[in-house]
Amino acid sequence: MFKLLRRGADAFGVLLFALLFLVFVVQVTARFGFNRPLAWTDEAAVILYLWAILWGAALVCKDRDNVAFDLLYQHASPQVQRAMALAACALIGVLAAWGLPGSLDYIYFMRRESTPVMGLPFHWVFAPFALLLLALIVRYALRIYRLLGKNWRRHL
Repeated sequence: MFKLLRRGADAFGVLLFALLFLVFVVQVTARFGFNRPLAWTDEAAVILYLWAILWGAALVCKDRDNVAFDLLYQHASPQVQRAMALAACALIGVLAAWGLPGSLDYIYFMRRESTPVMGLPFHWVFAPFALLLLALIVRYALRIYRLLGKNWRRHL
């Protein structure tokens, strides 16, 4: 089931990026091909970019896909690597959990405002940020659980 959910998340990420590319092509064609720029394409491109980046960061990218400065980490013993990983997971998870209520409150507040051109409610525009925070909380809580288990070396 986890693989099916992962494939669905990947497919939705691809769809977001394909839509972003399509909107970009329409924008360039209208602006330079017909000398008639379209206002909605700018807004749609920004919204799709925001969604694609936050969706990808929340549900598509794995921890190992991120660029990391791990010079000290790579030269540490496995026990020290474990402690460093636990500290990093706790810090990121706690910060995401701390920011989630305020973010949800802001997203809820923005439901009354709409985007200037397309009229989309802003809470739909900002929703993937809450998804990112939730994903970070779950991801790092799960990693802490794994690092505290008996097979913790596999999860370094």
